Amino acid sequence: MSMSGLPFDDFRALLRELPGPDTHALVAAKERNAQLTKPAGSLGRLEEIAMWLAAWSGRSPAVTRPLVAIFAGNHGVTRHGITPYPTSVTQQMVENFAAGGAAINQICVTNDLGLKIFDLALDYPTGDITCEPALSERDCAATMAFGMEAIAGGTDLLCVGEMGIGNTTIAAAINLALYGGTAEEWTGPGTGSEGEVMARKIAAVKAAVEFHKDHLSDPLEIMRRLGGREIAAIAGAILAARVQRIPVLIDGYVATAAAALLKAANPSALDHCLIGHVSGEPGHLAAVEKLGKTPLLALGMRLGEGTGAALAAGIVKAAAACHSGMATFEAAGVDTGTHSHTEH
Repeated sequence: MSMSGLPFDDFRALLRELPGPDTHALVAAKERNAQLTKPAGSLGRLEEIAMWLAAWSGRSPAVTRPLVAIFAGNHGVTRHGITPYPTSVTQQMVENFAAGGAAINQICVTNDLGLKIFDLALDYPTGDITCEPALSERDCAATMAFGMEAIAGGTDLLCVGEMGIGNTTIAAAINLALYGGTAEEWTGPGTGSEGEVMARKIAAVKAAVEFHKDHLSDPLEIMRRLGGREIAAIAGAILAARVQRIPVLIDGYVATAAAALLKAANPSALDHCLIGHVSGEPGHLAAVEKLGKTPLLALGMRLGEGTGAALAAGIVKAAAACHSGMATFEAAGVDTGTHSHTEH
């Protein structure tokens, strides 16, 4: 083991020693679930979600302080004309979030979710990934550490999302580096790229992976070379949530790419996570399948900004409420009949 004290060393150590599920809380939740006034399995995935909450929170399923964390970053690769929008839109949307005018604000109000926005040095875009690393190891590690602070105020369900003009290009490059295939397979319209803009976007993804091809065996190197500040911060937030036993809902294509880097480093790294929705971005379903996950929702959304995860949080809250609020057969005086109501 290297004793060089490199910036990523602490994260490598953390990824090797991730805590597992709380089996006692899971057993207790399964026992209660078997006694609730319903046929076994009749609530489908809601029952699975309740068990997941118990296992990864270490307590009876409950969601009382849900939080949506949006990380915003800008990208040097946008200089290649890969998107119809200028990078100034990232800052403008951050201001829109703060003013309550974005879609995510309305969903958070509807589902009673907290919302925090993290502006990640928007005046200093990352390096152009087609010809240089996005970040130095030091900057990438520092941004991961910053992302870990997202949960400092306390939460029991974390929804991670992002905002960043050009970041679906970043996600496509990460997926191409992780999984192979072609740039065309992983590159979608994002904010509306088509025609020549889409051609430039695909070319940028190809060029980036080709330029960094000798350094792509290490997921953290992929993160710093092909990623961005929001990618690093999301990864840090997911890691911190694991350590503090906070279940996580991952949003769309970009957030999933950040999460995928953690799974590439440790196959169990996302066991405390669910995918909130499958995005309309063409590569997202394939990316989710690579993670072995089944999204909770499929609404054709591709907005980002945590919207899919925030909508899914309402389902998770309902799962917890059913588990905790439903009566047992004994308490309700309901006959269990001749069939066992234990889970299969």
